[in-house]
Amino acid sequence: MKHKLIVPALLTVSALALISCGKKSESAPGASDTAAASSAPAASGGTVGGLPLTTEFPPELIEGTPKPMNVPNLVQAPVKAPEFLVPEGTTLLSKGKKATSSDDAPIIGDLTLVTDGDKEAGEGYFVELLDGTQWVQIDLEKSAALSAIWVWHFHSQKRAYNDVIIQISDDAEFKTGVTTIYNNDYDDSSKLGKGPDSPYVESRFGLLADAKGTTGRYVRLHSNGNTSNEMNHYIEVEVYGKAL
Repeated sequence: MKHKLIVPALLTVSALALISCGKKSESAPGASDTAAASSAPAASGGTVGGLPLTTEFPPELIEGTPKPMNVPNLVQAPVKAPEFLVPEGTTLLSKGKKATSSDDAPIIGDLTLVTDGDKEAGEGYFVELLDGTQWVQIDLEKSAALSAIWVWHFHSQKRAYNDVIIQISDDAEFKTGVTTIYNNDYDDSSKLGKGPDSPYVESRFGLLADAKGTTGRYVRLHSNGNTSNEMNHYIEVEVYGKAL
């Protein structure tokens, strides 16, 4: 089992909660703040001959004293955004789409925050789910060929989230036709299978996962607490691809 440190509900720092200043705009191929990241916990590469995938990144805001992160093979936070190529015509499909969750009554925030486009750190811009293995799910409304999924959990404190697993399916209940594109559950403590990916420290650059053209209507993202406390947090999830 993974080692978890329980901290009071000062969870006001969630993978990228937003301060109440205006909202950042997103852009698909060709925008700001992209550069190579040797330690980035994200796919590097993508479609050969494709276009660079970019987005708007929030400023760095680190608050509080981080708890020890006793996690094997932990990838440190990157200092630059990852480079990733996507097919021409790739767009952001998730903005404003409906999000649901295994926790139907979030402790803090509401699930609309997962796809509202806000990524900055601060109170009032993240959703906090119960402890244990929980998931959030985005309905893209129609099946699409997906290129990348970009995730921000809570980045205003140095922490790592446990058992980060990203799955895609055309089945809303994820019982059939499920493809796992990312899994860093190294000891199968979430009972979804051991994964080959490395745990990572949250940062303003988020986690960029290669979807490899996987087709599906629904994206489900799992986590199982973090190294600061046992709760689960999401600031933003961006899903990129081409609608079919």
